[in-house]
Amino acid sequence: MRLLTILLALMLALPAVAQEPARLQVGASSVTRQHDGWWQSVFGPQALKLSLALDKPVPYRVFLVGDPARLVVDLKNTDLSGDELSAMFGHEQLHAIRWGSFQRGWSRIVMELPDTYRVSRAGMETQGLFARLNVALWPVSAIDFAPRPSAAAALRNLPDPAQLTDTPIRAEGLVVTLDAGHGGFDPGAQADGVNEADLVLTFAQELRTALGLRGVTVNMTRDKDEFVALEQRMTIARQAGSHVLISLHADALPKGQAAGATVYVWSPSADDRAARQLSQRHERDDLVLGMDFAGQDDALATALMDFARTDTQPRSEGFARMLISRMALGGIGLHGRPVQGAAFSVLKSPDITSVLLELGFISDTNDLANLSDPAWRARMVQAVAEGTIGWWRDEQARGALLRK
Repeated sequence: MRLLTILLALMLALPAVAQEPARLQVGASSVTRQHDGWWQSVFGPQALKLSLALDKPVPYRVFLVGDPARLVVDLKNTDLSGDELSAMFGHEQLHAIRWGSFQRGWSRIVMELPDTYRVSRAGMETQGLFARLNVALWPVSAIDFAPRPSAAAALRNLPDPAQLTDTPIRAEGLVVTLDAGHGGFDPGAQADGVNEADLVLTFAQELRTALGLRGVTVNMTRDKDEFVALEQRMTIARQAGSHVLISLHADALPKGQAAGATVYVWSPSADDRAARQLSQRHERDDLVLGMDFAGQDDALATALMDFARTDTQPRSEGFARMLISRMALGGIGLHGRPVQGAAFSVLKSPDITSVLLELGFISDTNDLANLSDPAWRARMVQAVAEGTIGWWRDEQARGALLRK
Protein backbone atom coordinates (compact mmCIF):
# COMPACT_ATOMS: atom_id res chain seq x y z
CA MET A 1 0.00 0.00 0.00
CA ARG A 2 2.85 2.35 0.88
CA LEU A 3 4.53 1.57 -2.47
CA LEU A 4 1.31 2.38 -4.34
CA THR A 5 1.05 5.72 -2.53
CA ILE A 6 4.64 6.61 -3.51
CA LEU A 7 3.99 5.68 -7.15
CA LEU A 8 0.85 7.83 -7.25
CA ALA A 9 2.75 10.76 -5.75
CA LEU A 10 5.47 10.41 -8.37
CA MET A 11 2.93 10.22 -11.17
CA LEU A 12 1.21 13.39 -9.95
CA ALA A 13 4.54 15.17 -9.70
CA LEU A 14 5.61 14.30 -13.27
CA PRO A 15 3.33 16.81 -15.06
CA ALA A 16 4.57 19.59 -12.80
CA VAL A 17 8.15 18.72 -13.67
CA ALA A 18 7.39 18.44 -17.37
CA GLN A 19 5.70 21.85 -17.40
CA GLU A 20 8.61 23.67 -15.78
CA PRO A 21 9.38 26.52 -18.20
CA ALA A 22 12.68 26.79 -20.01
CA ARG A 23 15.11 29.57 -19.05
CA LEU A 24 17.23 31.67 -21.38
CA GLN A 25 20.94 31.63 -20.59
CA VAL A 26 21.82 35.25 -21.36
CA GLY A 27 25.53 34.80 -20.62
CA ALA A 28 25.80 32.03 -23.21
CA SER A 29 23.72 33.88 -25.87
CA SER A 30 25.06 36.28 -28.47
CA VAL A 31 24.57 38.42 -31.58
CA THR A 32 27.64 38.39 -33.82
CA ARG A 33 28.60 39.64 -37.26
CA GLN A 34 29.52 37.00 -39.79
CA HIS A 35 32.18 37.97 -42.36
CA ASP A 36 31.96 36.44 -45.83
CA GLY A 37 35.25 37.63 -47.29
CA TRP A 38 37.21 40.87 -47.00
CA TRP A 39 34.77 42.92 -49.12
CA GLN A 40 31.90 42.50 -46.65
CA SER A 41 34.29 42.96 -43.77
CA VAL A 42 35.38 46.36 -45.10
CA PHE A 43 32.35 47.71 -46.99
CA GLY A 44 29.48 45.72 -45.48
CA PRO A 45 26.72 45.06 -44.95
CA GLN A 46 27.62 42.00 -42.90
CA ALA A 47 25.55 38.99 -42.05
CA LEU A 48 24.33 38.55 -38.47
CA LYS A 49 24.01 35.42 -36.38
CA LEU A 50 21.74 35.20 -33.36
CA SER A 51 22.44 32.39 -30.91
CA LEU A 52 20.05 31.96 -27.97
CA ALA A 53 21.06 29.43 -25.32
CA LEU A 54 18.28 27.68 -23.40
CA ASP A 55 18.43 25.11 -20.62
CA LYS A 56 16.19 22.85 -22.75
CA PRO A 57 14.82 22.82 -26.29
CA VAL A 58 11.41 24.44 -26.93
CA PRO A 59 9.16 25.07 -29.94
CA TYR A 60 9.85 28.43 -31.59
CA ARG A 61 8.74 30.83 -34.32
CA VAL A 62 10.98 33.23 -36.23
CA PHE A 63 9.83 35.92 -38.67
CA LEU A 64 10.58 39.42 -39.91
CA VAL A 65 8.41 42.54 -39.80
CA GLY A 66 9.05 45.94 -41.33
CA ASP A 67 8.86 49.66 -40.55
CA PRO A 68 11.39 49.37 -38.97
CA ALA A 69 13.06 46.07 -39.87
CA ARG A 70 12.71 43.73 -36.90
CA LEU A 71 13.40 40.09 -36.12
CA VAL A 72 10.75 38.46 -33.95
CA VAL A 73 11.53 35.28 -32.00
CA ASP A 74 8.71 33.50 -30.15
CA LEU A 75 9.64 30.82 -27.62
CA LYS A 76 7.05 28.43 -26.22
CA ASN A 77 7.01 27.58 -22.54
CA THR A 78 9.94 29.89 -21.83
CA ASP A 79 10.23 32.25 -18.87
CA LEU A 80 12.11 35.46 -19.66
CA SER A 81 11.29 37.20 -16.38
CA GLY A 82 14.36 38.43 -14.58
CA ASP A 83 16.52 38.16 -17.71
CA GLU A 84 18.38 41.20 -19.01
CA LEU A 85 18.77 40.59 -22.73
CA SER A 86 20.33 44.01 -23.21
CA ALA A 87 23.39 42.51 -21.49
CA MET A 88 23.69 39.78 -24.13
CA PHE A 89 27.04 39.67 -25.92
CA GLY A 90 26.89 41.68 -29.15
CA HIS A 91 23.67 43.54 -28.26
CA GLU A 92 25.24 46.72 -29.65
CA GLN A 93 24.88 45.18 -33.13
CA LEU A 94 21.14 45.85 -32.76
CA HIS A 95 19.32 49.17 -32.63
CA ALA A 96 17.06 47.94 -29.83
CA ILE A 97 15.92 44.75 -28.12
CA ARG A 98 12.69 44.11 -26.20
CA TRP A 99 11.37 40.99 -24.53
CA GLY A 100 8.56 39.70 -22.33
CA SER A 101 5.50 37.46 -22.12
CA PHE A 102 3.53 37.45 -25.39
CA GLN A 103 0.52 35.24 -24.77
CA ARG A 104 -0.33 32.30 -22.56
CA GLY A 105 2.55 29.82 -22.78
CA TRP A 106 4.69 32.00 -25.12
CA SER A 107 7.42 34.60 -24.66
CA ARG A 108 8.64 37.01 -27.33
CA ILE A 109 11.92 38.73 -28.20
CA VAL A 110 11.85 41.62 -30.71
CA MET A 111 15.14 42.85 -32.12
CA GLU A 112 15.34 46.02 -34.19
CA LEU A 113 17.87 45.32 -36.94
CA PRO A 114 20.52 47.71 -38.25
CA ASP A 115 19.58 46.98 -41.88
CA THR A 116 17.31 44.85 -44.03
CA TYR A 117 17.92 41.08 -43.91
CA ARG A 118 16.40 37.75 -44.79
CA VAL A 119 16.37 34.70 -42.54
CA SER A 120 18.73 32.39 -44.38
CA ARG A 121 18.70 29.66 -41.74
CA ALA A 122 17.05 28.93 -38.39
CA GLY A 123 17.24 25.82 -36.26
CA MET A 124 17.40 24.42 -32.72
CA GLU A 125 20.57 22.50 -31.77
CA THR A 126 20.14 20.11 -28.88
CA GLN A 127 23.68 18.79 -28.48
CA GLY A 128 26.00 20.26 -25.91
CA LEU A 129 25.50 21.87 -22.53
CA PHE A 130 22.59 24.04 -23.74
CA ALA A 131 19.92 23.82 -26.36
CA ARG A 132 20.69 26.58 -28.82
CA LEU A 133 18.42 28.42 -31.25
CA ASN A 134 20.59 29.71 -34.11
CA VAL A 135 19.21 32.26 -36.60
CA ALA A 136 21.33 33.37 -39.57
CA LEU A 137 20.43 36.72 -41.11
CA TRP A 138 21.71 37.58 -44.57
CA PRO A 139 21.75 41.22 -45.73
CA VAL A 140 19.46 42.12 -48.64
CA SER A 141 18.47 45.31 -50.40
CA ALA A 142 15.36 47.20 -49.34
CA ILE A 143 13.68 45.98 -52.54
CA ASP A 144 14.41 42.32 -51.69
CA PHE A 145 13.43 42.68 -48.03
CA ALA A 146 10.37 40.43 -47.53
CA PRO A 147 8.80 40.90 -44.10
CA ARG A 148 5.33 39.68 -43.15
CA PRO A 149 2.77 41.76 -45.11
CA SER A 150 1.21 43.19 -41.97
CA ALA A 151 3.37 43.89 -38.94
CA ALA A 152 0.25 44.50 -36.86
CA ALA A 153 -1.20 41.09 -37.77
CA ALA A 154 2.14 39.29 -37.35
CA LEU A 155 2.84 40.79 -33.92
CA ARG A 156 -0.63 39.74 -32.75
CA ASN A 157 -0.19 36.23 -34.15
CA LEU A 158 -3.00 36.78 -36.66
CA PRO A 159 -3.14 35.57 -40.28
CA ASP A 160 -1.82 37.99 -42.88
CA PRO A 161 -4.62 40.07 -44.39
CA ALA A 162 -6.03 38.80 -47.66
CA GLN A 163 -4.96 40.62 -50.79
CA LEU A 164 -8.27 41.89 -52.08
CA THR A 165 -8.70 43.14 -55.58
CA ASP A 166 -10.69 46.21 -56.53
CA THR A 167 -12.19 44.21 -59.39
CA PRO A 168 -15.79 43.39 -58.42
CA ILE A 169 -16.97 39.79 -58.35
CA ARG A 170 -18.53 39.01 -61.71
CA ALA A 171 -21.76 37.23 -62.59
CA GLU A 172 -21.65 36.29 -66.24
CA GLY A 173 -24.89 34.78 -67.49
CA LEU A 174 -27.15 36.77 -65.18
CA VAL A 175 -29.77 38.90 -66.95
CA VAL A 176 -31.43 41.67 -64.91
CA THR A 177 -34.20 44.02 -65.97
CA LEU A 178 -34.24 47.36 -64.17
CA ASP A 179 -37.65 49.01 -64.11
CA ALA A 180 -37.52 52.72 -63.30
CA GLY A 181 -41.04 53.44 -62.09
CA HIS A 182 -43.46 55.93 -63.64
CA GLY A 183 -42.21 58.24 -66.45
CA GLY A 184 -43.67 60.40 -69.21
CA PHE A 185 -47.02 61.94 -68.23
CA ASP A 186 -46.82 59.99 -64.93
CA PRO A 187 -44.21 61.76 -62.74
CA GLY A 188 -44.91 59.60 -59.70
CA ALA A 189 -44.62 61.12 -56.24
CA GLN A 190 -43.51 64.74 -56.02
CA ALA A 191 -41.87 66.77 -53.26
CA ASP A 192 -40.03 70.10 -53.22
CA GLY A 193 -40.09 70.27 -57.01
CA VAL A 194 -38.57 66.78 -57.41
CA ASN A 195 -40.28 63.97 -59.37
CA GLU A 196 -40.03 60.33 -58.35
CA ALA A 197 -39.77 59.33 -62.03
CA ASP A 198 -36.60 61.40 -62.52
CA LEU A 199 -34.94 60.19 -59.30
CA VAL A 200 -35.46 56.50 -59.98
CA LEU A 201 -34.37 56.78 -63.62
CA THR A 202 -31.07 58.35 -62.52
CA PHE A 203 -30.59 55.57 -59.98
CA ALA A 204 -31.46 52.87 -62.53
CA GLN A 205 -28.85 54.21 -64.96
CA GLU A 206 -26.19 54.26 -62.22
CA LEU A 207 -27.11 50.74 -61.13
CA ARG A 208 -26.95 49.55 -64.75
CA THR A 209 -23.33 50.72 -64.94
CA ALA A 210 -22.39 48.98 -61.69
CA LEU A 211 -24.02 45.69 -62.71
CA GLY A 212 -22.47 45.87 -66.18
CA LEU A 213 -19.01 46.14 -64.63
CA ARG A 214 -19.78 42.88 -62.83
CA GLY A 215 -20.58 41.03 -66.03
CA VAL A 216 -24.37 41.25 -65.71
CA THR A 217 -26.51 41.76 -68.82
CA VAL A 218 -28.82 44.64 -67.95
CA ASN A 219 -32.10 45.48 -69.66
CA MET A 220 -34.13 48.63 -68.96
CA THR A 221 -37.90 48.99 -69.21
CA ARG A 222 -37.26 52.67 -69.95
CA ASP A 223 -34.06 54.63 -70.46
CA LYS A 224 -35.64 58.08 -70.83
CA ASP A 225 -38.59 60.07 -69.58
CA GLU A 226 -41.38 58.08 -71.25
CA PHE A 227 -44.46 56.24 -70.10
CA VAL A 228 -44.47 52.42 -70.12
CA ALA A 229 -47.64 50.58 -69.11
CA LEU A 230 -47.34 48.44 -65.99
CA GLU A 231 -48.22 45.17 -67.71
CA GLN A 232 -45.78 45.96 -70.54
CA ARG A 233 -42.89 46.20 -68.08
CA MET A 234 -43.24 42.54 -67.16
CA THR A 235 -43.39 41.63 -70.85
CA ILE A 236 -40.17 43.55 -71.55
CA ALA A 237 -38.42 41.61 -68.77
CA ARG A 238 -39.63 38.28 -70.09
CA GLN A 239 -38.68 39.03 -73.70
CA ALA A 240 -35.14 39.87 -72.53
CA GLY A 241 -34.86 36.45 -70.86
CA SER A 242 -34.42 38.10 -67.45
CA HIS A 243 -33.65 36.11 -64.33
CA VAL A 244 -34.50 39.10 -62.13
CA LEU A 245 -36.80 42.12 -62.35
CA ILE A 246 -36.02 45.01 -60.01
CA SER A 247 -38.65 47.75 -60.02
CA LEU A 248 -37.35 51.02 -58.55
CA HIS A 249 -39.52 53.57 -56.75
CA ALA A 250 -39.33 56.41 -54.22
CA ASP A 251 -42.86 56.95 -52.96
CA ALA A 252 -44.46 59.59 -50.77
CA LEU A 253 -46.67 59.23 -47.73
CA PRO A 254 -48.00 61.78 -45.23
CA LYS A 255 -45.08 63.27 -43.28
CA GLY A 256 -43.79 61.04 -40.50
CA GLN A 257 -45.50 57.85 -41.68
CA ALA A 258 -42.61 56.21 -43.56
CA ALA A 259 -38.88 56.54 -44.12
CA GLY A 260 -36.02 54.27 -45.17
CA ALA A 261 -35.59 51.66 -47.87
CA THR A 262 -38.14 48.87 -48.29
CA VAL A 263 -38.20 45.79 -50.52
CA TYR A 264 -41.56 44.38 -51.60
CA VAL A 265 -42.20 40.88 -52.88
CA TRP A 266 -45.39 39.37 -54.23
CA SER A 267 -47.96 38.59 -51.56
CA PRO A 268 -49.07 34.94 -51.95
CA SER A 269 -52.54 35.90 -50.68
CA ALA A 270 -53.06 37.67 -54.02
CA ASP A 271 -52.16 34.65 -56.21
CA ASP A 272 -55.68 33.98 -57.50
CA ARG A 273 -56.34 37.61 -58.38
CA ALA A 274 -52.98 37.92 -60.15
CA ALA A 275 -53.57 34.80 -62.20
CA ARG A 276 -56.94 36.09 -63.36
CA GLN A 277 -55.52 39.50 -64.30
CA LEU A 278 -52.58 37.98 -66.16
CA SER A 279 -54.85 35.70 -68.14
CA GLN A 280 -57.06 38.65 -69.10
CA ARG A 281 -54.36 41.22 -69.95
CA HIS A 282 -51.56 39.23 -71.60
CA GLU A 283 -51.24 37.20 -74.76
CA ARG A 284 -51.15 33.45 -74.14
CA ASP A 285 -47.47 33.23 -75.02
CA ASP A 286 -46.66 35.99 -72.50
CA LEU A 287 -47.58 34.26 -69.26
CA VAL A 288 -44.70 31.88 -68.49
CA LEU A 289 -41.39 31.90 -70.35
CA GLY A 290 -41.06 28.99 -72.78
CA MET A 291 -44.72 27.97 -72.59
CA ASP A 292 -47.49 28.82 -75.09
CA PHE A 293 -50.99 28.57 -73.64
CA ALA A 294 -52.72 29.27 -76.94
CA GLY A 295 -55.96 27.32 -77.08
CA GLN A 296 -55.84 26.52 -73.35
CA ASP A 297 -58.52 27.65 -70.93
CA ASP A 298 -57.94 29.99 -67.99
CA ALA A 299 -58.08 27.15 -65.44
CA LEU A 300 -55.08 25.36 -66.97
CA ALA A 301 -53.13 28.62 -67.39
CA THR A 302 -53.84 29.53 -63.78
CA ALA A 303 -52.73 26.12 -62.50
CA LEU A 304 -49.46 26.25 -64.43
CA MET A 305 -48.75 29.81 -63.28
CA ASP A 306 -49.35 28.78 -59.67
CA PHE A 307 -46.95 25.88 -60.16
CA ALA A 308 -44.27 28.21 -61.58
CA ARG A 309 -44.71 30.63 -58.69
CA THR A 310 -43.94 27.88 -56.13
CA ASP A 311 -40.36 28.14 -57.37
CA THR A 312 -40.04 31.88 -58.03
CA GLN A 313 -41.71 33.07 -54.80
CA PRO A 314 -39.00 31.64 -52.48
CA ARG A 315 -36.36 33.02 -54.86
CA SER A 316 -37.91 36.48 -54.70
CA GLU A 317 -38.07 36.35 -50.90
CA GLY A 318 -34.45 35.20 -50.72
CA PHE A 319 -33.40 37.98 -53.08
CA ALA A 320 -35.22 40.56 -50.95
CA ARG A 321 -33.45 39.34 -47.81
CA MET A 322 -30.08 39.46 -49.57
CA LEU A 323 -30.68 43.04 -50.69
CA ILE A 324 -31.68 44.14 -47.20
CA SER A 325 -28.62 42.42 -45.72
CA ARG A 326 -26.26 44.26 -48.07
CA MET A 327 -28.01 47.57 -47.41
CA ALA A 328 -27.69 47.08 -43.66
CA LEU A 329 -23.99 46.29 -44.03
CA GLY A 330 -23.60 49.45 -46.12
CA GLY A 331 -25.20 51.60 -43.44
CA ILE A 332 -28.31 52.35 -45.51
CA GLY A 333 -31.31 53.46 -43.46
CA LEU A 334 -34.10 50.88 -43.58
CA HIS A 335 -37.84 50.98 -42.99
CA GLY A 336 -39.03 49.44 -39.72
CA ARG A 337 -40.38 46.51 -41.78
CA PRO A 338 -37.79 46.31 -44.56
CA VAL A 339 -39.33 43.31 -46.39
CA GLN A 340 -43.05 43.35 -47.08
CA GLY A 341 -45.60 41.60 -49.27
CA ALA A 342 -47.71 43.48 -51.80
CA ALA A 343 -49.84 42.95 -54.90
CA PHE A 344 -48.08 45.39 -57.23
CA SER A 345 -48.48 44.66 -60.93
CA VAL A 346 -44.72 44.42 -61.61
CA LEU A 347 -44.46 41.60 -59.05
CA LYS A 348 -47.07 39.36 -60.69
CA SER A 349 -44.75 37.46 -63.00
CA PRO A 350 -44.94 33.75 -62.06
CA ASP A 351 -41.60 32.86 -63.71
CA ILE A 352 -39.26 35.81 -62.99
CA THR A 353 -37.74 36.59 -59.61
CA SER A 354 -39.24 40.02 -58.93
CA VAL A 355 -38.88 42.68 -56.26
CA LEU A 356 -39.98 46.28 -55.93
CA LEU A 357 -37.39 48.41 -54.18
CA GLU A 358 -38.56 51.61 -52.53
CA LEU A 359 -35.27 53.50 -52.30
CA GLY A 360 -36.85 55.80 -49.75
CA PHE A 361 -39.78 58.16 -49.37
CA ILE A 362 -39.35 61.58 -50.94
CA SER A 363 -41.94 62.85 -48.46
CA ASP A 364 -39.25 62.36 -45.80
CA THR A 365 -36.67 65.16 -45.68
CA ASN A 366 -33.71 62.86 -44.99
CA ASP A 367 -34.72 60.35 -47.67
CA LEU A 368 -35.11 63.09 -50.26
CA ALA A 369 -31.68 64.50 -49.37
CA ASN A 370 -30.17 61.02 -49.71
CA LEU A 371 -31.78 60.35 -53.07
CA SER A 372 -30.42 63.67 -54.36
CA ASP A 373 -26.90 62.95 -53.03
CA PRO A 374 -24.54 61.17 -55.51
CA ALA A 375 -22.43 59.80 -52.63
CA TRP A 376 -25.45 58.18 -50.95
CA ARG A 377 -26.69 56.82 -54.26
CA ALA A 378 -23.25 55.29 -54.88
CA ARG A 379 -23.49 53.44 -51.56
CA MET A 380 -26.99 52.22 -52.38
CA VAL A 381 -25.93 51.20 -55.90
CA GLN A 382 -23.06 49.17 -54.44
CA ALA A 383 -25.37 47.50 -51.90
CA VAL A 384 -27.93 46.52 -54.54
CA ALA A 385 -25.25 45.35 -56.99
CA GLU A 386 -23.49 43.25 -54.34
CA GLY A 387 -26.80 41.87 -53.11
CA THR A 388 -27.77 40.89 -56.66
CA ILE A 389 -24.42 39.16 -57.30
CA GLY A 390 -24.53 37.43 -53.92
CA TRP A 391 -28.03 36.12 -54.57
CA TRP A 392 -27.04 34.89 -58.04
CA ARG A 393 -24.02 33.01 -56.64
CA ASP A 394 -26.26 31.37 -54.03
CA GLU A 395 -28.71 30.39 -56.75
CA GLN A 396 -25.94 28.87 -58.84
CA ALA A 397 -24.69 26.87 -55.85
CA ARG A 398 -28.22 25.72 -55.05
CA GLY A 399 -28.75 24.67 -58.65
CA ALA A 400 -25.52 22.67 -58.64
CA LEU A 401 -26.66 20.79 -55.52
CA LEU A 402 -30.07 20.04 -57.00
CA ARG A 403 -28.43 18.57 -60.12
CA LYS A 404 -26.42 16.07 -58.06
